[in-house]
Amino acid sequence: MDWLERVAKLRRWTSNDVRAPHKPLLLLYALGSFQRDADGELRYSAVEEELKRLLEEYGPSHPTTPAYPFHHLVSDGVWEVRTDQGPGSPGSGVRVLRSSGATGRLAPELRTALRKEPALLGRLARVLLDFHFPPSLHTDLCEAVGLDLDLAETEGVVGSTPAGSERAARRQRDRRMRELVLTAYEFQCAFCGYDGMLGASTVGLEAAHVRWWSYDGPDEVDNGLCLCSLHHKLFDKGVLGLGEGRRILVSQRFVGRSEASRQHVLALAGRLVIGPQAGIPPVAGRHRQWHAEQVFRGEPRESPVSVSTV
Repeated sequence: MDWLERVAKLRRWTSNDVRAPHKPLLLLYALGSFQRDADGELRYSAVEEELKRLLEEYGPSHPTTPAYPFHHLVSDGVWEVRTDQGPGSPGSGVRVLRSSGATGRLAPELRTALRKEPALLGRLARVLLDFHFPPSLHTDLCEAVGLDLDLAETEGVVGSTPAGSERAARRQRDRRMRELVLTAYEFQCAFCGYDGMLGASTVGLEAAHVRWWSYDGPDEVDNGLCLCSLHHKLFDKGVLGLGEGRRILVSQRFVGRSEASRQHVLALAGRLVIGPQAGIPPVAGRHRQWHAEQVFRGEPRESPVSVSTV
């Protein structure tokens, strides 16, 4: 059985490009749990609040519940659910999952495969991360689910390479994307203007996808922004966004009391994006709209200064 291919093809609910990473988040959480305790089970009532927090932080901006993936992940063949009455999920309702004593864990065949090939865990985690989340969030997400990715990717193997099916499942990135985007924005952060160099090389500047690559975002300049490391992370977390007229959005949910937070985040509300240079297309409306609907959190703050003075 090709577990990498199966995980890469997790069935996701889709409608009008709505982002639904519920199953990948639960599976990452289960891999982290397996890494710590290969024989352990996850009782729904015990992990519900932690899974809710994961969905709030890394899932879509609208309210959602972990009961959905806890039940439906069974159909993908990588997860099993039992209740106090025996095998099988009682359904996707929150109350019935709690009252029935429902517990979940990786499917028996997958647990066996992971015991035989420890490095498989890291490769499965990498597929889930690459297919569903931007690189800027990978480290934080692994910490959130308790997964030691460095250990997972090296345990039990020396000099291993990804399996052929894993390579085939990956959509190839365009390596020119970073250079094209940074050049388009003249090697400065489109939000704050930071343009640091170390010798002849840029430092702390990154090419951010507006529509995430893991959600079919193209490696094209009109889907990119040159951002400093801080604003790239905040953009991918939904603190920052793009509004009409190429103006920067700052979420009302963001709280920052220090002068640094006011200067580097809150003061951005309503500012015009810097760049791109003349003749290069700005971020396409369809990509901006996807980010606004699928990533940006809540409502935008009012500009600290009137638009007419920006």
